[in-house]
Amino acid sequence: MKKSIDAKLALYPTPVTVIGTMNGDKPTWTLVAHIGIIGHDRILVSLAEPHFINHLIKENGKLSVSLVTEEMLSAVDIAGSVTGAKNDKSGLFEYELGENGTPVIKAANLTLECSVADIYKTPNFESFICTIDNTYVEEECLNDKGKPDYTKVRPVLFEFPNYQYLRTGDVIGKCLSFKDNT
Repeated sequence: MKKSIDAKLALYPTPVTVIGTMNGDKPTWTLVAHIGIIGHDRILVSLAEPHFINHLIKENGKLSVSLVTEEMLSAVDIAGSVTGAKNDKSGLFEYELGENGTPVIKAANLTLECSVADIYKTPNFESFICTIDNTYVEEECLNDKGKPDYTKVRPVLFEFPNYQYLRTGDVIGKCLSFKDNT
């Protein structure tokens, strides 16, 4: 029997990401797990309004979104636990500038460069609606059709109700293949 746990946000897990943008001539980073897809050409990055990085994203009009791997978690935790207003987080990750000028983390297997198309405000949050300008994937994480192979990208997931990181697993089947079993 199901039990009501009130109106809790429980649509998890979601990918753990590091958001980057430039702070003058240096990058700054923050951990974000409130991220979503809102179409084939838009993503949503939701940040608490007081985050230091928000005003830089609005100033620059662009940001990078990197999927996190297990090897990155130590630096990622720092990116999410200290504020860029008081701490220089530029040295957390080796990076290079992408085609649209956003910092791209070298250790990330997959990074999106995005431009802000709109900002949707809710109480205490700013959600950046972004277009995808470029997608960078490590060559060894591409399949034979040139698409990301997420069994090789191995993104870490975040589960909010219990506040923990999860490993991604194995492929259990192709989409729309289970209809044949009915």
